[in-house]
Amino acid sequence: MIDLEKDLNEAQYEAVTTIYGPVLVIAGAGSGKTRTIVYRLAHLIDLKANPTSILLLTFTKKAAQEMLLRAGQLIGAKVEGVSGGTFHSFANTILRRFAGELGYSREFTILDQGDSEDIIKQIRESHKIREKDKSFPKKNTIFSLISRMRNKEISLEDAISMTSPHLLMYLDDIEKIYKEYTKFKKEHNLMDYDDLLFNLEELLNMRQDILDFLRIRYQFIMVDEYQDTNLVQGRLISLLGGVDGNVMAVGDDAQSIYSFRGATVRNILDFQKYFPETKIIKLEQNYRSTQPILDFSNEILKNAEEKYEKKLFATKKGGSLPQIIYTLSDQSQGALVVDKIVELSDYYPLSEIAVLFRAGYQSYPVELHLNKRGIKYKKFGGIKFHEAAHIKDVIAYLKLIHNPADILAWQRVFNVIPKIGPKTISKMYESFFSDRKYILRLAEQNEDVKKIFELINDANLKKESPVNIIDKVLKIYEPYFKEIYHDDYPKRQMGLEEVLQIASGYSELDTFLSDITLESTENFYAHDPLEQYVTLSTIHSAKGLEWSVVMIIDMVEDRFPSRLSQQEPEGLEEERRLFYVACTRAKERLIIFCPKTLSTKYGDPYPTRPSLFIEEMSPSVYEELYENYTGAIKRVTHQKKKNKETGKWCNHKIFGKGKILEELGPDKLKVYFSGFGVKIMLRQYLDIE
Repeated sequence: MIDLEKDLNEAQYEAVTTIYGPVLVIAGAGSGKTRTIVYRLAHLIDLKANPTSILLLTFTKKAAQEMLLRAGQLIGAKVEGVSGGTFHSFANTILRRFAGELGYSREFTILDQGDSEDIIKQIRESHKIREKDKSFPKKNTIFSLISRMRNKEISLEDAISMTSPHLLMYLDDIEKIYKEYTKFKKEHNLMDYDDLLFNLEELLNMRQDILDFLRIRYQFIMVDEYQDTNLVQGRLISLLGGVDGNVMAVGDDAQSIYSFRGATVRNILDFQKYFPETKIIKLEQNYRSTQPILDFSNEILKNAEEKYEKKLFATKKGGSLPQIIYTLSDQSQGALVVDKIVELSDYYPLSEIAVLFRAGYQSYPVELHLNKRGIKYKKFGGIKFHEAAHIKDVIAYLKLIHNPADILAWQRVFNVIPKIGPKTISKMYESFFSDRKYILRLAEQNEDVKKIFELINDANLKKESPVNIIDKVLKIYEPYFKEIYHDDYPKRQMGLEEVLQIASGYSELDTFLSDITLESTENFYAHDPLEQYVTLSTIHSAKGLEWSVVMIIDMVEDRFPSRLSQQEPEGLEEERRLFYVACTRAKERLIIFCPKTLSTKYGDPYPTRPSLFIEEMSPSVYEELYENYTGAIKRVTHQKKKNKETGKWCNHKIFGKGKILEELGPDKLKVYFSGFGVKIMLRQYLDIE
């Protein structure tokens, strides 16, 4: 038996032992969310719940596997039978069984983004849509607009208006492409990521018997990171759980930051509308950060328009106040950030230091100075493993073997063979599903066509292990691989070896294909924990991670919050949550940089103001510093001083020997100052002579 009372705090214990009925766990940052889910899994099995009756939905396969492994360690036995994985992998599993109800065969192929973009390009060319119009949006832009429309469940016109209003002139053409894209997928037995979710919802709404079967099968449903679900995912949980089902959703409304992917904070805020009898449990005890960092983070949410009230408190004792450093410019900011990294590297390993930013380009000055100082760093983002061109080539062979109806796989596989063009590929495709005379004649003339045809025509090949299949594919593909990627094929060769290593863990081709298409890069690459480097990361990429020291740069108006987000209330609120996520990554030190000036693309500086979120903060929760014109960092202290005219108290800032009093009113900013350095800094804002 697990000693729950000993291992869990009071709120965690309540969440773990509340088994029946709908439960919403508001898990504040660093509050032991994963631990709570793991213990609840173990507790259910400890209570003799049938593992096959448990459904655990997470946002990566790796997260689900780790939770199941940890639960097994708690109960001293391997956890088998629990359905654990992503929404998309769960939908894929159900649709493989019931695809015929929707007019698909069970061998449908899952399209990744690149595949979908290729279909869009093909449709545009075949329908001769704006052939000579160079300003017409590219295939990736069109796919992005279609995906945004579907995930947010808005019209295509609204999707274009939100991000690319200048493309509204092409609305009719893009709508035509979307209709043909939808038709193409159905004709060729293809589904994209969005189709998996929407098709599952359609199936459950259409067939009450299948829904009843799944409700009986899955008696206990747990959903991790519920704040990151989109509208259709929220409805799927409602369908599967029923009004009073045993559904536990775990998440934090304050960490909902992925609306650009279609996630909506409404799912977690409106959870009780779906499940009226919901019990709400708040995890507020934080095991990550010091109390001063939590006080600062709690302050960020003070002005949030809609939220679950919570106040994080620390398990750790002590800690220093977060620092806000005002630098003269974004360029000097880069140098000061690196100076701070060097200073702190005496106390923390480089792997425990991170520099976070709102957008990727903002880190360029920091990167420049890191390179100058010879400090190793890694910047996170970039192409996903399965989206690299040479990996897609190999996967195309596997897709062709698994589902010969996949026309995109035909095109990618045969397109590299000399004298085999689109028309020939189209004839081969048609011939394969008719009398095969054309493709057989071509195979007699072309040795490579013959090898590929024999590969996809081998009925027993699907039964072999993925590793054996890939070995056979590489024997055909490698000569072309070395020719196509002549400049860097040795480096890419490692990627092919990685495919083989991944495949060695699978026994069935369809499972391997589903996973490698549905899972992202980070699930395939393990980073050496002993390697020392500073982390540079966008805040979105940093979610779920933590470091001893976190620095946030460019905390100024129009950069954070971004200019685009300020055009709508919902966007501004998400930016507030993004700032909260950034700050709660820090365990011991939090340092925020606010440059006084930013550089234009021509190098000219222009003045800016601190971020709205900084101006809202109480001076009691942070320490303020500024860079003077010698490059030194000076401390700013705050005192309260009564204004003689208004009778109001306001902050009295002291910069070394100089003084500045700011009184913010609705239509004016009065400034009183003394001290040469302060006067120069004020001139940047107020044109004071």
